[in-house]
Amino acid sequence: MPNAEFTLPEDIRTVAIGIGDLNGIMRGKRVTRDQWNDACESGVALSIALFACDMTSDIWDTPYVNMDNGYPDMHLFPDSPVRRVPWEEGCGFCFGKALGMDHNPVPIDPRGVLVEQLERAAALDFEVTIGAELEFYLLDPETLQPRDVGNQFYGLLRAAELEHVLGPIRDGLAGVGIRIEQSNPEYAPGQVEVNMRYCDALQAADNVVAFRSLVKEIAAKHGYLATFMAKPFGPESGNGCHTHHSLWRDGRNLFADDTGRLSKPGKNYLAGMQRRMAESALSSSTTPNAYRRRRPYTFCPTNNCWGNDNRTVGLRVIDGSPQSARVEKRDGSADCNPYYLIGCEIAAGLEGIENGLEPKHFTEGNGYELDGADPLPLNIDDAIELARSSEFMRSVLGEDRLSILTVQAERESGFLQDHVTSLEIERYLRNF
Repeated sequence: MPNAEFTLPEDIRTVAIGIGDLNGIMRGKRVTRDQWNDACESGVALSIALFACDMTSDIWDTPYVNMDNGYPDMHLFPDSPVRRVPWEEGCGFCFGKALGMDHNPVPIDPRGVLVEQLERAAALDFEVTIGAELEFYLLDPETLQPRDVGNQFYGLLRAAELEHVLGPIRDGLAGVGIRIEQSNPEYAPGQVEVNMRYCDALQAADNVVAFRSLVKEIAAKHGYLATFMAKPFGPESGNGCHTHHSLWRDGRNLFADDTGRLSKPGKNYLAGMQRRMAESALSSSTTPNAYRRRRPYTFCPTNNCWGNDNRTVGLRVIDGSPQSARVEKRDGSADCNPYYLIGCEIAAGLEGIENGLEPKHFTEGNGYELDGADPLPLNIDDAIELARSSEFMRSVLGEDRLSILTVQAERESGFLQDHVTSLEIERYLRNF
């Protein structure tokens, strides 16, 4: 019999159980009620290939999983309570964890990167909490364009006009256990932001994976296509994933001093993230499109400077109370893999504490114009080169994961380089 935590309510006939793949896209299976006990005891078989496939489900041979070993199975086990899906009668939702046929963690599972860093933090008696903010577009599924016009960020009239879809999104996510604090229209037509409540870092990353999948489901029920693509429209705002970090011990926020300002451990942690920000850029932005966000004066950082409550910097310190003091890292794209993003951020932050690092490149002004700050890569080819040469990335991800991530990035770069755009045809074909 399954653990009581996984017992099904009487009205649930089917359970959707899933995990995040190489790109943090939720994949899994739907399990019938009469097979649920078996799934809890023996797992649900899936090919390990989902940890080595791109966003289109294309696969390629890797050292760990390939044609020679037949792309073998792993097993997916429940790892969260089964919750009713409010928008689908008779359906439950459960987040899973992947184990190999030997019942050990799968070495190329991206989730393992974050698990390892949280074990490292626990050994230092730290609890890591993360609050994630995700931006996305709500589009007409036929035209792939926004239905509204104008840039009315924070506009309550626009919020009311979108409430018929954002209200069910907030309520639906809460119904499956993802705590939502607020939502608002963002900085472009069709763009919105939804903020999740801060929580344990692994839960926060799981929530990002589930959030993106479930938002797309709910949006489709209301006649919208939701997209977390980093930069769907050239002239408009990109979609980011901002992460808010704090360390806790015995119920106390270690990032706050007695006045509520960022403490010495908080500054050490910030300095660690700052030090590794450029070389770990591939963990925050994994496609060529994601680097289109990284432009000056776009509220997406182009260097690793920091400041207090400043949205032009890469690392924004938010203080004011012992409970709320935290560091916001602002370079992540909404389509990132949250296990790689948050895992690398925590690894860098802990390194900063262990080595007593002090942050550099503070600014009270325009971070885009600060001289001396380390630049972030503005294209994926530079990010690949930095990742490949980074012992930090190799130590955090491991050789196999890093190889899979960089090969995927090279493939994506190649696809775009081989494609002639409609803009090029328009400008050059008749004129030369």
